[in-house]
Amino acid sequence: MPALARTVKHENYSMKSVLCLAVGRLKAPYWFHAAGHYAKLLGRFVRLESISVKDAPGHLPPEQRSEVEGRNLMAKMGPKDLILGLDAQGLRHTSEEFAAALKTWLEEPVYRPCFVLGGAFGLSQEVLRRCDRLISLGPMTLPHELARVVLFEQLFRAMSILRGTGYHH
Repeated sequence: MPALARTVKHENYSMKSVLCLAVGRLKAPYWFHAAGHYAKLLGRFVRLESISVKDAPGHLPPEQRSEVEGRNLMAKMGPKDLILGLDAQGLRHTSEEFAAALKTWLEEPVYRPCFVLGGAFGLSQEVLRRCDRLISLGPMTLPHELARVVLFEQLFRAMSILRGTGYHH
């Protein structure tokens, strides 16, 4: 008797895109390779566009650095971007909750999910006000390069959950 195939309806998100706006390039090879690894895996499910804006000059005080970087981030945001700021004060999700939220954002016919990561001193007040939602990767402070890698992995995990691929146990 042949085994019954489990029928799972998979949404096709391959034509949808997700934008990541971040301050600074991934300079260290290990961050660059890790982010590239998850971006490639994520590419099986959605188009990932990643845009980096320049870090503000290091001689500026933290608040001014954040403001300069914030203006640079704002300049890259489009009118049809659903701005999802990464901030320690944002909503914390389990991986399953994040997958459900991502599904909702991807199914939105007009807007594109746009994840925004600040620099070493976080997002400016201007960017925080522009955000449609704030999301936290957890209560601990992460280097912004590592936060980008974690975001890409969690996006891949969320898509794997939605597609039932088995990556998430």
